[in-house]
Amino acid sequence: MKYIKNIFLLAFVYLTLQGCGIYSFTGIALHPDDKTITIKYFPNRAELVNANLSQKFTEALKNRFITQTNLQFVPINGDLQFEGEIVGYETKPVSVTEQGTANNNRLTIKVRVKYESVNNAKFNFDNTFSRYADYESTKMLTDVEDALVEQIVEELIDDIFNKSVVNW
Repeated sequence: MKYIKNIFLLAFVYLTLQGCGIYSFTGIALHPDDKTITIKYFPNRAELVNANLSQKFTEALKNRFITQTNLQFVPINGDLQFEGEIVGYETKPVSVTEQGTANNNRLTIKVRVKYESVNNAKFNFDNTFSRYADYESTKMLTDVEDALVEQIVEELIDDIFNKSVVNW
């Protein structure tokens, strides 16, 4: 009897979640009609420009959605649409020694993202996301820049992915 009760409970939970059409066990919240995604190129409009950042960011965002959802990428008019721009790329000291010199520096990247869900407008947003990484002032930015950019881009992509389609 207990076995039958558990089967009915699992069936009820499964049908309830599937009936809503939005939630899955992965935490990804997509409308049942969401099949495609459009991600436009994110130009770099920051005062300080990293020549590869726009391409790295745009490709990383596309890759996240292609690998972690069943959405198909289309160049225009996707069910989910992303566009925006890199609005900040700066480095500045964050801690100072007694002698007045920087002990650590911080690289910060800011990205404005406009997200539109054609089938589920309540999740639409137009936000600026910001992440940073610190590095020792004894190192030149050019020596650590690639690793820092990779780390920061990954964190930004996590934030954007979670805000747009993850609803835990």
